[in-house]
Amino acid sequence: MPTVHVNLGPRSYDIEIGSGTLRDAAKLCDAEQDDAHTIIITDSNVAELYSEPLIEALEGLGCEVAALEVEPGEPSKAPDVAAELWEELLDHGADRKTVVVALGGGVVGDLAGFVAATFGRGLRFVQIPTTLLAQVDSSVGGKVGVNLPGAKNMVGAFWQPTGVLIDVDVLQSLPEREYRAGLAEVVKYGVIQDADFFAYLETNVEKVNARDSAVLTRIVERCCRLKADVVEKDEREETGLRSILNYGHTYCHAFEAATGYEKLLHGEGVAIGMMCAARLAERLGRVDAAFVERQRKLLNALALTMEVPDVDHDELIELMYRDKKVERGKLRFVLPTRMGHVELVRDVANEDVLASMVPD
Repeated sequence: MPTVHVNLGPRSYDIEIGSGTLRDAAKLCDAEQDDAHTIIITDSNVAELYSEPLIEALEGLGCEVAALEVEPGEPSKAPDVAAELWEELLDHGADRKTVVVALGGGVVGDLAGFVAATFGRGLRFVQIPTTLLAQVDSSVGGKVGVNLPGAKNMVGAFWQPTGVLIDVDVLQSLPEREYRAGLAEVVKYGVIQDADFFAYLETNVEKVNARDSAVLTRIVERCCRLKADVVEKDEREETGLRSILNYGHTYCHAFEAATGYEKLLHGEGVAIGMMCAARLAERLGRVDAAFVERQRKLLNALALTMEVPDVDHDELIELMYRDKKVERGKLRFVLPTRMGHVELVRDVANEDVLASMVPD
């Protein structure tokens, strides 16, 4: 089973990647502790598929287990839902030895991690991501949080998991739209860090679309390694390096907020945002038209939408000024200079951003 080690000193952990390994997640919960207590946080869709085998495995090790469910979707990543979960943890007798298990996609991982980080001043938590987007991106790196109505991920913390277990087999049950959305983050890693990986995706489009298990294992392992390399150097976004992971996200977060977090999946917003960012980079002379077309062609082959939502563009600009990368009132964007390399670009003019949202 491939393992990616995230080296963060006392906060280090392993990401274990395999096929048919969901039950192995029980070993991450340290059932040998006195009064071992595990609380699973999941959503109702995932619970129906995967909660029971995980609960059975944990109880088989002698753990006391409770499973809490939230509604599927981005609206659950909200302060009021976190408050409800805090109360439920109280009701279930959670204490400093309790382990919180995030079983689900990016919303569940971010929400459960935020609850773990804040309850009792910090509980251990384990990530078991069940969507492609969560497996390749959000489950790694310790960013947890909730949304405000007008700003994505504005309330949160850095809280590393004690372990991450990824079973690529669960991706076979993922709805087509969710699977496609996760592929946007996969493409992102090729653009920002690894030109050879981008070429691998181009060569293996058919197998990616068919959800080939061996190809998915390689993709997940490579994305986790690439993200871990960044997180190890800039865990808390203090040097600016970690910002490269937000390629396309300044646009994406504005699209999500403008549409009420209900019309776009996060990965869909990322795909649209990456095309906007590529056009912006071309407009600023950082890449040529061939780069933009190459990125467009791969996203299109993976059946990802690239159409900017029908929202007033001036409103989108206003929302972008709430982005965490804004510095001293100036917009900053992660933009490519060549395949496999991006930079954080400061003080981009509004008219250039507006132009980038209109396809040629």
